[in-house]
Amino acid sequence: MTVLGLSLCLGHYGIAQQAGKRQVDKDWPVYGGSNEQDHYSTLSQINRGNVKQLTTAWTYDTGETGWLEVNPIIVGRVLYACTPTHHVIALDAATGKLLWKFDSGLTGIARSRGVSFWSDGNDSRIFAGFRSFLYAIDAKNGKPILSFGENGKVDLRKGLRGEDYLSQSVQLTSPGAIYKDLIIVGGQNPETYPSPPGDIRAFDVHTGTVRWTFHTIPHPGEFGYESWPADAWKKAGAANNWAGMAVDTKRGIVYVPTGSAVFDFYGKNRIGNDLFADTLLALDASTGKRLWHFQGVHHDLWDRDFPAPPALLTVRRNGKSVDAIAQTTKSGFVFLFDRDTGAPLFPIHESSYPSSTVPGEVTSPTQPLPLLPAPFTHQEVTEATLTERTPEAHAWALKQFRSFLPGGQFTPPSVDQLTIDMPGFAGGGEWGGPAVDRANGVLYVNANDTAWLVGLTVPTPPGSAGERIYQSQCSVCHGIDRAGSPPSVPALQGIEGLLTEEELSATIRQGKGRMPPFNSLDDKEVVELVHYLTRAPQQQRRNPAGHEPARAEASHNPTPVADDDMPYKTIGFRRFLDPDDYPATSTPWGTLSAIDMNSGKYLWKIPFGEYPELLAKGMTKTGSDNYGGPIVTAGGLVFIGATVFDQKFHAYDSHTGELLWETTLPFSGLATPATYMIDGRQYIVIAAGGGQTSKKPLGGLYIAFALR
Repeated sequence: MTVLGLSLCLGHYGIAQQAGKRQVDKDWPVYGGSNEQDHYSTLSQINRGNVKQLTTAWTYDTGETGWLEVNPIIVGRVLYACTPTHHVIALDAATGKLLWKFDSGLTGIARSRGVSFWSDGNDSRIFAGFRSFLYAIDAKNGKPILSFGENGKVDLRKGLRGEDYLSQSVQLTSPGAIYKDLIIVGGQNPETYPSPPGDIRAFDVHTGTVRWTFHTIPHPGEFGYESWPADAWKKAGAANNWAGMAVDTKRGIVYVPTGSAVFDFYGKNRIGNDLFADTLLALDASTGKRLWHFQGVHHDLWDRDFPAPPALLTVRRNGKSVDAIAQTTKSGFVFLFDRDTGAPLFPIHESSYPSSTVPGEVTSPTQPLPLLPAPFTHQEVTEATLTERTPEAHAWALKQFRSFLPGGQFTPPSVDQLTIDMPGFAGGGEWGGPAVDRANGVLYVNANDTAWLVGLTVPTPPGSAGERIYQSQCSVCHGIDRAGSPPSVPALQGIEGLLTEEELSATIRQGKGRMPPFNSLDDKEVVELVHYLTRAPQQQRRNPAGHEPARAEASHNPTPVADDDMPYKTIGFRRFLDPDDYPATSTPWGTLSAIDMNSGKYLWKIPFGEYPELLAKGMTKTGSDNYGGPIVTAGGLVFIGATVFDQKFHAYDSHTGELLWETTLPFSGLATPATYMIDGRQYIVIAAGGGQTSKKPLGGLYIAFALR
């Protein structure tokens, strides 16, 4: 019997022994369950044998609607979480009763995935990030701690670059990591110029003063400086940590995954490998000193952010236990490293890829890929992997496919011709991150397995100031033609009449959902942009068919422009969908996998998610878009919501992948659940708010389940 098989048998025996015993109260005190970010709980009161008896224990309605991606934390008898509109709430974790609510005073919709908790035994604080601010809140009563920062908050825009901090934009969408008396944060940065650098900063939990800073875009004399142009540290942007971090408190190391640098799809202004973009950093948590690093994508042109905190785990190597760290990726691979040294625990090969044909672009000749585990998503699209949903959909997809450039993972974008990006910009793995069974070293990861389209174009010279601003700031997501990729990225064609000019202005200034606030735009520029979106497109008929040859010629001789007005623009975030808005590739379109990280082999892999309307027509096991991660328990269960369209909350057998229980939520649970025990009763709680690519209504609920 293998070591894994023996441990699984012992795990079954332990569950049987514990099932009837009363367990002590158990918290979920950190985003992701623990500093290790393994999404694991030792609780086993709810187990394979009784999970079908789960029922709703309580529900709390925030009374708000929006993107609710929160993994709540539970400390003692109190659950702390966020609402869709910049509030923090404290609930009685056994009843769902509201204990207090903190109002930041900000307006609009927030994207926040949770809060951080710190205590020295006497003073207990909640830290929450809304927009550009980090708030310190008294955990007992929800009142701001006015001695922290400036009247209870730190403005994260300050100290990033220059004195004009009001024009900067950075949002703390994932909770900061706590280490001793520090809270360590990154932030979500704009994906267009101007964008501040993605500095990692540690703030004193008492005062809000900066204790250390790590420059992800290195300054002169710092390691990695030569991987950028000489003056990049003055004006390059992003390479930021938006996904969260893991902390090894015993070693005093914080592990920080970063995202891509600006501009996402064209990098003439950042020729080089661009350290520390798309990098897993191991930093001394007390000082910010770099201990080791691994860059997952050199000179990223595909928005290949490391999308989730890494998970700390222990694996077996040559009969010995090795403390390791696993990093999931948008590209569908898992990297595994020695936690101390950064040495890969499975071989990594630098694979060759074609050069870019875009003038001024210099791609990396190679990209690093692990030989094990095998990727958990497809890596390319072929004629054999196009949709078979209907003959008509297949014929349409085949015609479109033959018009695209061939390629797959890491094929560079081209000008005026589309390439299929597989997996797409939304993963592979996403921000929900993986779960790890501590006893067995098994990693569970859910993934999107659909294609997106990538391509560059030379924008038509703007006919107005508003159009210039749109091309510079908005086209990276909504596309140069304002077509977007609805519903996740709304189309801006015909937006007049849907929103007032005041509502559009507020969205631009405050942000909404995945869209950040555009602080770099002054009042006049906002007005010009709104006028372009609501008036100019109907008055100007730009780029008639007869002018297409001139546009193609211009693509080879782009006019020199400023950093914030690149000569090439992306077509925007566009999915490869068939005429009925389903993925134009073969199923499954979403998966859930269990990978033995001791051997790198898959234990099981299943389609994950359904489309109710396709299911009604007999089309099963389609998989679907999914956001939010799993948790795994000593009860032998994997709990996960995440599926966008069917609104299900699921419990799977962690050893086999068998579905043991599911329920339909009022809104999709696009968040990672949490589990805890109070008074000897185990609860599972999930945030349910809907969103992403679903067209169904949004909500704002927290729902807890327990045994009858």
